[in-house]
Amino acid sequence: MQLLIDQLGKRFNREWIFKQFSAKLQAGQSYTFVGPNGSGKSTLLHVISGVMPSTEGKIIYRLGNQTIDEDKWYKQLVIAAPYLELIEEFSLLELLDFHTRFKPFKEGISKNELIERIELEGSKNKAIKYFSSGMKQRLKLAFAFYSDVPVVMLDEPTSNLDAKWSAWYREEVQQLSPDQILLICSNVPAEYDFCDTIINVSEFKPH
Repeated sequence: MQLLIDQLGKRFNREWIFKQFSAKLQAGQSYTFVGPNGSGKSTLLHVISGVMPSTEGKIIYRLGNQTIDEDKWYKQLVIAAPYLELIEEFSLLELLDFHTRFKPFKEGISKNELIERIELEGSKNKAIKYFSSGMKQRLKLAFAFYSDVPVVMLDEPTSNLDAKWSAWYREEVQQLSPDQILLICSNVPAEYDFCDTIINVSEFKPH
């Protein structure tokens, strides 16, 4: 998998959030977007994912020699972020069933295995709306780590996690497959200090 990004820019009203961002993101590599709050890290991630349209520039998702249509990008990636909502009315088991209809888990990861890894065995039939913020974040990260997709996107990954689960995050994120691309948005070195490439998004904000 490759993501080829050419002269990407995003504007809200008259303000450019970032402009002229180009990169070649490769499988087996990890990238972190850093920058002060409001510098556009999350916006850049959303544009690369296809969740938000760009104002200018283009992105190509390439799998082998095949270019993937923009409306199919969502099948290639999982995003975990504290602000992304889960379906609150579903139970944990129902949410896992729903997720796997679109993105299967990696080989060797069953629904029960995932639940055990994030220690939610007692909450299988509990509605997501009754989960704590930490339980929800563990679940979002589990979807990111264990789904069989080529692109993993994480925004502020240890938000709402205590020391135990922050350590779990560091262990799991460094075990991602060599055929995956990892993108992280963070200003917390412990979340990304193992990454191959650090990109300061504020360098792409017009002055």
